[in-house]
Amino acid sequence: MTATDTTTMSTAQIDAERLRRKREVALGYRIFASLRWGDLGDGHITARDPEHTDCMWLLKYPVGFERATIDDLVLVRADGTTLDGRPINQTAHHIHHPIHAANNDVIGVAHTHTPWGTPFCASGRGLEPITQEACQFYGRWAFFDDEEVQVLGVEGGRRIAQAMGTNQAMLLRSHGLLTTGTSVAETIAAFVTLERVAEAHMKVPNAEPISEVSARIARDDLLGKHSQELAFQFLVQRHVGDPSVVG
Repeated sequence: MTATDTTTMSTAQIDAERLRRKREVALGYRIFASLRWGDLGDGHITARDPEHTDCMWLLKYPVGFERATIDDLVLVRADGTTLDGRPINQTAHHIHHPIHAANNDVIGVAHTHTPWGTPFCASGRGLEPITQEACQFYGRWAFFDDEEVQVLGVEGGRRIAQAMGTNQAMLLRSHGLLTTGTSVAETIAAFVTLERVAEAHMKVPNAEPISEVSARIARDDLLGKHSQELAFQFLVQRHVGDPSVVG
């Protein structure tokens, strides 16, 4: 699956795609809030703008995740400045912008600190196909083995992007989980799934992985059915309810 091609879109179609991406970002923040993630403002979700592709949409700072709306999203330029001057969490720019810049297929990026993902990343372990959900990331994850947990500039983000390559999931050592996607919906569902996978690894440290062949079959079947984007719809229903609350 590849990112939405906007090169042949009309202005109206671009505007509609921009609104869709922004709505999914706002809903993603609400989902994270419902799961009790980001209570300290520790996390960020971004979406590449479909027209100004070196810019990304991000929640202004400080706004609680549970209150996120489309109107609270700010367009962030490549240099970290915002179109309308509203403040943002600069760490989001440091981490997310280089990832967007490194891979044109990346539409969404998500990162926050979670109860299972952060300690799992501190363990130094990698992902293994020990559950059905873990198979979605088989051969599609990377480990950022770096002590810069306080990412103070885009150089740190560039190292993360280089380590990530074209993988969807990243384990940031002693920091937490990060996911990308060819849509924001895919990104959010992948992040929630990855947290569940980290939980399984922490609860069953000596689990027996399934074979490579079986893991690949499960992965290809799940991704072929667009399971991540479908999962996003279930997450919205369960954790947000009426999607119009975000505007």
